[in-house]
Amino acid sequence: MRNLFGGGLYAALTGIPVTLLTVVRTRLQLFGNELQTAKLHVLRELSLVLAMVAFAGLGVVLAVVLVLSLLWDQRVAVLSCLSVLFVGLAVICYALLRRSAVASDNMFAASLAELQEDLRQLKAEAGHGQDPH
Repeated sequence: MRNLFGGGLYAALTGIPVTLLTVVRTRLQLFGNELQTAKLHVLRELSLVLAMVAFAGLGVVLAVVLVLSLLWDQRVAVLSCLSVLFVGLAVICYALLRRSAVASDNMFAASLAELQEDLRQLKAEAGHGQDPH
């Protein structure tokens, strides 16, 4: 009985919780790092979008006033052309934002890959320890 508790099976069984906690701790650290990176990425993009909208709006208003004052006699044609231009630019910006959103869908890819690898290794160990009968 002493040999059973001194090593072998007992030692292996008592080491499982320690190993499991170590794996969980590592995965949580990785998840936290990815979450922090994602948060910084979103905040940076949001601040850039807000600055872009503010400066672009001011620039558009000033440009429209300038063009209208220079071409007052053709103001209907100028307003029509500028409206088409601004709608086209809005569509291009929308397409770029959609592409950016699709590119960042793999937010926790590294954590998921590591968890998948852990699962694969656990399944391999479970299959290795079973009796082939």
